[in-house]
Amino acid sequence: MFGLGAPRTTPAEIVDTLNKEVNGALADPRFKARFADLGGTALALSPADFGKLIVHETEKWAKVILAGHIKPG
Repeated sequence: MFGLGAPRTTPAEIVDTLNKEVNGALADPRFKARFADLGGTALALSPADFGKLIVHETEKWAKVILAGHIKPG
């Protein structure tokens, strides 16, 4: 998973502009096709939805790590 983040102190109007521009690029058919060629799936999310996705994925993989008794190498 890849995403674009910014410091919490970034003004909302800048976050909104970045989100609009990135989501615009993700909507481009050429970009989507190239991303798919690389094995990716583009998700055009709002900042709030991206935050929820990060929380969900962190919780999911934490359970896997704990259940598998995985330790850092």
